[in-house]
Amino acid sequence: MLLEKLNWRYATKKMDPTRSVSDDKVDRIIEAARLAPTSSGLQPFEVILVTNPDIRQQIRAVAWNQAQITEGSHLLVFAAWDNYTTDRINEMFDRVNDERKVTNEGWENYRKMLLDTYPVRDPQVNFEHAARQAYIGFGMSVAQAAFEGVDTTPMEGFEPEKVDEILGLRARGLRSVTLLPLGYREPEGDWLAGLKKVRRPTGSFVTTVA
Repeated sequence: MLLEKLNWRYATKKMDPTRSVSDDKVDRIIEAARLAPTSSGLQPFEVILVTNPDIRQQIRAVAWNQAQITEGSHLLVFAAWDNYTTDRINEMFDRVNDERKVTNEGWENYRKMLLDTYPVRDPQVNFEHAARQAYIGFGMSVAQAAFEGVDTTPMEGFEPEKVDEILGLRARGLRSVTLLPLGYREPEGDWLAGLKKVRRPTGSFVTTVA
């Protein structure tokens, strides 16, 4: 049950460097991000899977020295498109037409509306929109990891420009948004392990408009 898994998970502070997440679990965690809903189905982000120890050490150095980046066995970097371009929008619409073997006037009118709206906007506005889509996939991966019994540490605490440089993302039209180390908790060295999960009560979190 999803709620049980969400109660089990927490932002792991200490990972066991001797344990490695299996490839099949990593694949499913990434697949959850690939299947995530995104605005207009454009999927304006990519997941960078980093296992190279030297690269992860470089990223750790620009991420507040957070040890989970190197003590976990895998690192996922969620990177959003730096801008919406005509080519990127057309590629996704053409892919849908090719896969479904059908198109229609309404669908093509929608394509035209996006082409008339997105590429002419400020690139920073477009990046921020794409980054919000990346967060949807990021959340899906966090949830799937919990289902797999894999620990994660969602991270925004890093220097995006330096991560982009380390991974060569800007040359690919991408900008890093979030980091997600994968691994297994080491409770003896984790101050957060075993503490009660605390969230705002439902009454102050949910407003019902009837």
